[in-house]
Amino acid sequence: VRTLGIFCHLIKDITQKGYEKKRGKLLAPFIPQIQGVDPSLQVDHRIQASSQVVPPGPKHSKARAVNSRDERFRSDLHTEAVQAALAKYKDRKVPMPSKRRSVLVQSSVEACTPPDTSSASEDEGSLRRQGRVTSSSPPYQAHPSVEHWFNRVIQCSSTSSSASSTSSHPGGRGQHSGNTTSASAATVLADLMAHTQLDNHFAPPDVTGLSEHSQFAEHPQVAPVRGLPRGYTHTGSAMETADGVPVNSRVSSKIQQLLNTLKKPKRPPLCEFFVDDFKELLDAQLPDPNQPKAEGVQMSPLRGEPLALVSSSASLLASLQRWGSTQPKSPCLTALDNAGKPVYTLTYGKLWTRSQKLAYTLLNKLSTRNEPLLRPGDRVALVFPNNDPVMFLVAFYGCLLAELVPVPIEVPLTRKVTSDSLYLTTAYRVFAVLRSHSAGRHRVKHHACFKCILKLSSGRAIRWPRLLWFVTDGKHVGKPPKDWSPPLRDARSDPAYIEYKTSKEGSTMGITVTHAAMLAHCHVLTQACGYVEGETITNVLDFKRDAGLWHGVLTSVLNRMHVISIPYSLMKVNPLSWIQKVHTYKARVAVVKSRDMHWSLLSQKDQRDISLSSLRMLIVADGANPWSISSCDAFLNVFQARGLRPEVICPCASSAEAMTVALRRPPEMGVPPPGKAVLSMSRLSYGVIRVDTEEKLSVLTLQDVGQAMPGALVCVVRPEGTPCLCRTDEVGEICVSSSSSGSSYFGLPGMTKNVFEMVPVTASGSPASDRLFTRTSLLGFVGPDNLLFVVGKMDGLMMVSGRRHNADDVVATALAVEPMKFVYRGRIAVFSVYVLHDERIVVVAEQRPDASEEDSFQWMSRVLQAIDSIHQVGVYCLALVPANTLPKAPLGGIHVSETKQRFLDGALHPCNVLMCPHTCVTNLPKPRQKQPEVGPASMIVGNLVAGKRIAQACGRDLAQLEDNDQARKFLYMQDVLQWRAQATPEHSLFLLLNAKGTVASTASCLQLHKRAERVSVALMEKGRLNPGDHVALVYPPGIDLIATFYGCLYAGCVPVTVRPPHPQNLATTLPTVKMIVEVSKSVCILTTQAIMKLLKSKEATAAVDVKTWPMVLDTDDLPRKKTPQMYKPPTPETLAYLDFSVSTTGILAGVKMSHAATTALCRSVKLQCELYPSRQIAICLDPYCGLGFALWCLCSVYSGHQSILVPPLELESNVSLWLSAVSQFKVRVTFCSYSVMEMCTKGLGSQAEALRLRNVNLSCVRTCMVVAEERPRINLTQSFSKIFKDLGLSPRAVSTTFGCRVNVAICLQPNRLGNVAEKGTAGPDPTTVYVDMRALRHDRVRLVERGSPHSLPLMESGKILPGVKVIIANTETKGPLGDSHLGEIWVSAPHNGAGYYTVYGEEALHADHFCTRLSFGDTQTVWARTGYLGFLRRTELTDASGERHDALYVVGALDETLELRGMRYHPIDIETSVIRSHKSIAECAVFTWTNLLVVVVELEGSEQEALDLVALVTNVVLEEHYLIVGVVVVVDPGVIPINSRGEKQRMHLRDGFLGDQLDPIYVAYNM
Repeated sequence: VRTLGIFCHLIKDITQKGYEKKRGKLLAPFIPQIQGVDPSLQVDHRIQASSQVVPPGPKHSKARAVNSRDERFRSDLHTEAVQAALAKYKDRKVPMPSKRRSVLVQSSVEACTPPDTSSASEDEGSLRRQGRVTSSSPPYQAHPSVEHWFNRVIQCSSTSSSASSTSSHPGGRGQHSGNTTSASAATVLADLMAHTQLDNHFAPPDVTGLSEHSQFAEHPQVAPVRGLPRGYTHTGSAMETADGVPVNSRVSSKIQQLLNTLKKPKRPPLCEFFVDDFKELLDAQLPDPNQPKAEGVQMSPLRGEPLALVSSSASLLASLQRWGSTQPKSPCLTALDNAGKPVYTLTYGKLWTRSQKLAYTLLNKLSTRNEPLLRPGDRVALVFPNNDPVMFLVAFYGCLLAELVPVPIEVPLTRKVTSDSLYLTTAYRVFAVLRSHSAGRHRVKHHACFKCILKLSSGRAIRWPRLLWFVTDGKHVGKPPKDWSPPLRDARSDPAYIEYKTSKEGSTMGITVTHAAMLAHCHVLTQACGYVEGETITNVLDFKRDAGLWHGVLTSVLNRMHVISIPYSLMKVNPLSWIQKVHTYKARVAVVKSRDMHWSLLSQKDQRDISLSSLRMLIVADGANPWSISSCDAFLNVFQARGLRPEVICPCASSAEAMTVALRRPPEMGVPPPGKAVLSMSRLSYGVIRVDTEEKLSVLTLQDVGQAMPGALVCVVRPEGTPCLCRTDEVGEICVSSSSSGSSYFGLPGMTKNVFEMVPVTASGSPASDRLFTRTSLLGFVGPDNLLFVVGKMDGLMMVSGRRHNADDVVATALAVEPMKFVYRGRIAVFSVYVLHDERIVVVAEQRPDASEEDSFQWMSRVLQAIDSIHQVGVYCLALVPANTLPKAPLGGIHVSETKQRFLDGALHPCNVLMCPHTCVTNLPKPRQKQPEVGPASMIVGNLVAGKRIAQACGRDLAQLEDNDQARKFLYMQDVLQWRAQATPEHSLFLLLNAKGTVASTASCLQLHKRAERVSVALMEKGRLNPGDHVALVYPPGIDLIATFYGCLYAGCVPVTVRPPHPQNLATTLPTVKMIVEVSKSVCILTTQAIMKLLKSKEATAAVDVKTWPMVLDTDDLPRKKTPQMYKPPTPETLAYLDFSVSTTGILAGVKMSHAATTALCRSVKLQCELYPSRQIAICLDPYCGLGFALWCLCSVYSGHQSILVPPLELESNVSLWLSAVSQFKVRVTFCSYSVMEMCTKGLGSQAEALRLRNVNLSCVRTCMVVAEERPRINLTQSFSKIFKDLGLSPRAVSTTFGCRVNVAICLQPNRLGNVAEKGTAGPDPTTVYVDMRALRHDRVRLVERGSPHSLPLMESGKILPGVKVIIANTETKGPLGDSHLGEIWVSAPHNGAGYYTVYGEEALHADHFCTRLSFGDTQTVWARTGYLGFLRRTELTDASGERHDALYVVGALDETLELRGMRYHPIDIETSVIRSHKSIAECAVFTWTNLLVVVVELEGSEQEALDLVALVTNVVLEEHYLIVGVVVVVDPGVIPINSRGEKQRMHLRDGFLGDQLDPIYVAYNM
């Protein structure tokens, strides 16, 4: 009470001098800050005089006439508060997003279409009158400024993410020449550095300060892939920022700008109220000890004045009969056309007789098989356009007379309204639909309209339920007999009509209103408004719902009033029409919205002879909008001189559930004077009422909405939790207990009990009243003199971090930031989305077509700053969409719930987006401490460690395996080939297929031996090479590669297989070839004639220095000579070949493979896969490194089986080549890569039936193994199995392998089908477990059930090969770990690599990769570190030997993990979430730079969808991984580089992004 008594004062006129004095006093503390505002903002002609000033003279009136502001949303004090707040952010730079030129041009052309003025709320009329842009002429011809913008955009934009970072300076253009000069100089420097390529992007320091443990761990690189080897001197110079962060492009400078922005001091973060633990418990939010608290006493329910008997009629229909019989010629309703001329005046006599005819027809003429279709109580939908009130009135009362329940719905104009209508007709079990001819013609493609299918403008057919469609025109209505009369019963409790509403979430609900409540509401309105018989009322509102229905259709009939119905289409053409009709008809009452009052201000200058003196009551139906006071004051200022009295304006508050809640009474009723309240907006966010005593500018000025309705009981309860009565200085939800409220939600008993049967309780928990209350969804309080004040609605309430913010308030602040130039007023939607356990504010506005990209972004950044300063809340997303693209409500305005749904679905198609997750998200879970791992002090008992079995497993023991493998006696592969050439000379080892599926070439044992001999002779004679020299083999996949490999072994040289350069992409592929040749110290290159010409071509000169190639020999035509003497290596440990490959992290390294390791590898694979000379296998792999090379070149020679070679490159022209070959040769064992499997899945997914008709049969396949160095891709293998199941492929046949650099074959799944399996090779099927993804981030394994939240499926990588031992070790302590513990996979096997081979001798850095020991336990065994995280788990299954099976699960590569916020993330997990977020995302890759997470997505669809992805990507990464995305890059399909194994080259991608080489569609820098 203490706080409320001082803020209420009488509405009174204020002089100009008094206003200036008050204004100067308010602004005094802020004058220094306002002086710092950009002068262009301070003196801008758009900032007009206050709306509350009475015009002192004609000069001021003239200025007022051209005023085009929306006073409903903005007052000058609020504008000045915003400008003062923006002054504090004057020097802050925000990195501007960058678009591809095509997106800029495309969006600008589309945005030039003028907006649909059906919901415009400012001077779009002038735009329309100057000339609408037609489709026949180019859009930019109608707007000269657009042409200028076009030229500027095309001149200034780059084809990539290179827009100037200075464009986002919030201080405006031309005002800070010094800053601009320096900034442009920096831009020039950035441009010079755009093509400078750094050798290596070192990990920069963490400058964001976002986490305690945010060091980005990059492993030392052996040699970079993109760029030059370390031995080279770099000719360029790298730009470096003050923080020591290397910047080599404009992209990097923008990221640095973003980091500088994020380093700015922010408000102290909120308490961490979300703790991410395994028990899924959320800590309750800790209240801020300094937050304001309510201090008043608990309120008591407020009673309205007693309801008097205002009519003797027992029901509304009785009144209709009375007036229709006794006053038949009395006018009931006058309808107007779009020119404002009266079209038809319906009298009470006509209404009565036509309603009777319709009631008789509905009950008696609509029948099938002599049974009436409609019975009393059935629902009937009324579908009438907004310009046909007469037919609606007849249909409504006709239904009531027939005891049917009318359900007024909108004419379906859009997909959203159609879906609402469908829901209404289905959910309410509607039996018939009444319509007029005009409604039937509306947007119906077929003349047989509304029969069963309505087609929208989009062309999509909407199927309606089975309904009876009936036209209510006169020729379809029969005349009742003279002895028939409708039953007129007293008002009762059965439903009279159903009025629908749309909830905050967009769902449609129907409120049932009984006959008794309908009559009581009419009595209440009659008493509160002082209605008398014969009065004239002007109605601008929708007559089908809310106040338009209550005043213009129901109460008017009760009191025999004359309603002048103003159609919405007339208001769009002539906003002053309602005032003209008040003047013409001398109307006593007008029912309008504040929007209509504002529109009339825009066109009143042309009208001089208008008088509003007849009005005794101007009902403002949306008076519950706190910002309606601006329109009311502005309207009064202008029209007071034309007879409008101040006390006539009567705001009211209403809701669909409680109907009219409060209404300011007309002055003749002797009620207390109206009041105003000036409240602190920050206090309101805590739900506390405080008068703004400190004269801050961040205030909310309210007007009262009058007193409680007669006979009603009103209380205010807390909106959350138990409905406890609020204190007197506390804001809550207004609840009403009245006989004139709705009774229920139709068909929703649960929600009905919560809303219509609420019992408020006191602080002690006892009921505050014995009556049931109805929630109104209005937030407010009871002020002095029992006046009700409304501060917002529940639908617009956004609970952000425990504070309440109203959507209308945020709109007001956004519109106070120079709105006229950039966005359309009244076309802004504000809503919240739920992301990471809290609501986030989203602002969407329509952008003007003549607003440039730079200016719009400036406006967006200023809006963010203004809202942050005024409301102390961050905006999560601000989006601008092209003009006239936001979904509209039936009577204008934005359809907010539909806009929100489009935003969440990625269907909004904005032209500008600015995300600010760094500012908003303050509730990220704290990183947990890592669990104590096993250390050297642990006690080992047997093979248990820390209470668990040591995670160790091994394949079968090679020493104990006895087989008839005659190749075992040979230590070297060249000896094996010689032996086979002598023993089985004609046995075919290789068949190479071409793209057509025919055999291109073959090689038997003898042929291969002879070709290898010719190569050996050429090396020794032509090349004069010595044993031990390195030779690069640059061949396409084929038999030549195999022959030259063995030729090198014959000559004692060390072969290095190199992928040949791509003829169409020499600039990218040739430097990699050159690098491998140089790093491997190759002294000779063996290749074909075609490739040799390519290496020395003019095109190659542009990419590399062709003069530095070593000796190049072509092997196409070699003389037939025998090797004089075969080279014999001194020991089996001698180097056999170098295996060069590029890792996914961009590290190029060669692994040394000895002769002993080579033969051991072949023996293990032979035993695991049961390979014999009688077997055939199909290989669709690249033959240049890893297991692909071993299977292609080594295994057939060792085991003697025939290999059918299918080059993966051939699948680009014939996708079915591999599967057709498998079917044709009836192959039992086949190998492929993930890229091949993905190609088949995508390319043949819809062609399975065509393959079956071509007799492709895969039932012969026992094992189809995917060769990979990564975690098994379960989704891909399952999709592949499912698609080709119809071709006979068994799902059990598909399995994965695992190998890495140190050991190319650790796991291979043996034959799992058929009965002929060698003893010991059969094993259980690979198992799949589900682990908690959150636990993995902390290097833990927690097994969960399938379908659990955050569950991640992991499939076993296959059975461990014979002779291979695996152990899981701690990455830091190097101690053994227990079963089901996550650690690094270590391997010990005879075929481990011998070490890295590098030209600079840096293999010492990686010595422990190939030769390391445990820190305790078994310290003798030598292990190789794979660099992969995984775990071993002993299963309940048994293998062929009867032992329990140990399953190895690979989680991911250590080199690829992202260390963010003290946790370890695997990129594939984030990428999987991102790909799932939108159907148009074809591929995704993530990496980090300066501790910012960068997400690159490939857009497979229209470029209009590019900006939709920004919010969805940010949302899903936040929600599922608790990470804030720093940069979102949208690129074309195919931009993300992928190696031959189908693995993403993320570091290549990072280098390309930082080097400005991706040509992105859009780059968004999240704030």
